[in-house]
Amino acid sequence: MLFAVSLLLKALAVPLLARIAWLDFVTQKIANREVLLLLCLGLGSLQLVSVASGSWWDMGLSAIAGLVLFVALFPFWIIRKVGAGDVKLMAVVPFLTGGSGLAVFSVLLLVFALATAAIVKNPFMLPAGAFRVYIQHLDRKGVVPFGVPISAAAICTIAFQIYASLALAGSSGILQQLN
Repeated sequence: MLFAVSLLLKALAVPLLARIAWLDFVTQKIANREVLLLLCLGLGSLQLVSVASGSWWDMGLSAIAGLVLFVALFPFWIIRKVGAGDVKLMAVVPFLTGGSGLAVFSVLLLVFALATAAIVKNPFMLPAGAFRVYIQHLDRKGVVPFGVPISAAAICTIAFQIYASLALAGSSGILQQLN
């Protein structure tokens, strides 16, 4: 039951991550209240998993990863290479994905960041309507919203974790029925 509630909390984070990605793309702002809500959802999910499994390793690894990401990205915020919202979002994502999902998140973040860089370098790859919106956005702000690939990678990681958990539960349920 605790694992199911943990998955529900992760699933609730998906629309919030999508909202963060959209608002970051449109306004170049990531609100503190949304990052704090993500932190609460992630901590709640990790807490439930830790209680159910009896191991606090995943929560500790997530806390260390979040701290390391914050400390590593903070200087880039100081020199204005990334936004403060991006730094805070990156520090919170390990709590959403858990320590076991950090590798998947890292690979997906690399893929989405490379795709973002390719689109920035070649905006003609976008459809005509999206191209116009994209060019207007870049003209106004002159920056690239990094919250979009962070959110996309987190959403895909959470979706993979939910799928893997449901597949494992389904296969173990079938095995129990056969016995």
